Amino acid sequence: MDVNMMEPTLNIIKGMCIMDNDGNRILAKYYDKNVLPTVKEQKAFEKNLFNKTHRSNTEIIMLDGLTCVYKSNVDLFFYVMGNAYENELILMSVLNCLFDSICLILKKNVEKRTVMENLEIIMLTFDEICDGGIILNADPSSVIKRVDLRNDDIPIGEQTVAQVLQSAREQLKWSLLK
Repeated sequence: MDVNMMEPTLNIIKGMCIMDNDGNRILAKYYDKNVLPTVKEQKAFEKNLFNKTHRSNTEIIMLDGLTCVYKSNVDLFFYVMGNAYENELILMSVLNCLFDSICLILKKNVEKRTVMENLEIIMLTFDEICDGGIILNADPSSVIKRVDLRNDDIPIGEQTVAQVLQSAREQLKWSLLK
C-alpha cells in the first residue's frame, strides 16, 4: 500500500449519490477529480454500484477501490463513497446525516417524486454536509437549520395556493396517522 494513501486528510468523502429503484441517477456529487473524473465513468460506476447493492441487505460494499455505504428507502437508494481505507463509521455517519436531513426536509415522505419536487433543497443539503470532500456537518438538525426553506416559515398570505394545499394535506395526513 502506498504510504501517501495512509496520510491523514480532511478529504474523506469521494462522492454522494441518490438513485431511484431503476438505478437512474437523481442527484450525485463527486469531490475527487482523480476518482471518476468524467460523467461517463461516474454513470458506469453508479450502474455497477446499483447492480451490486439493489438486492443486497448489507450496508457497506467495496467497489473499484472505494468504500461505499448505502441505504434504501421506498424507491430511492442513498450512497456515500470514500477511499478503500476510509473508516466506515465516518462514512455511515455522513450517510445517516444525509438521509435523516432529507427525512426532516420532506417530512418523512422520502420518495422519488418528493425528492424531485424539492431537488434544490436536497442539493443545498449535500453542500451543507460536505464541501469538496471535507465533512462540514454530520448533525441533521444543524443541517436543517442551514437549509430551512420550508413553507412553514412563509406567511400564509405569501404562499401560493399549491403550497397552502400541500401544507394542509401534510397536516391532515399526520393527524390521521397519530
